[in-house]
Amino acid sequence: MKKNEIIGAVAPIIEERGCFLVEVVVSADNDITVAIEKREGSVDMEDCVAVNNVVLDTFDRDVEDYSLTVTSAGLDQPFKVQEQYQKALGKKVELQMRGGKKLIGVLAAADEASVTVTYVALETVEGKKRKEKVEHTDVFQLAEVNSVRYVIDFSD
Repeated sequence: MKKNEIIGAVAPIIEERGCFLVEVVVSADNDITVAIEKREGSVDMEDCVAVNNVVLDTFDRDVEDYSLTVTSAGLDQPFKVQEQYQKALGKKVELQMRGGKKLIGVLAAADEASVTVTYVALETVEGKKRKEKVEHTDVFQLAEVNSVRYVIDFSD
């Protein structure tokens, strides 16, 4: 089964349900995983069932043997598509930079090439003995970033 065929089949129902496609993975054994995300709110069981049913109605299991998993993109997973960045604007995210540096801040802006993050760093301030918290807003090129994902914080 081809990835583009699956995308073509599920795109209308995903759009109709207020969702967007994050990823379609088809393994060598025809294990298919479709990950979706909702533009507003969270993906629910009905969203997954609707996408599942379209695939089952479109692709005959007697002709092509496959397994199917339809899931939400997951809060702990790195962002893969621009819509995820747009949905996360104003939310706390973690950037994993190339070279290993991690940065946690609020996603202020995002486009196809870069992300803008507001974060606080402890820095030496002239005339002060202790380091102080200093707020920064910096633009990071996505070519410099390994991954961006939500920060899951239960203390709020």
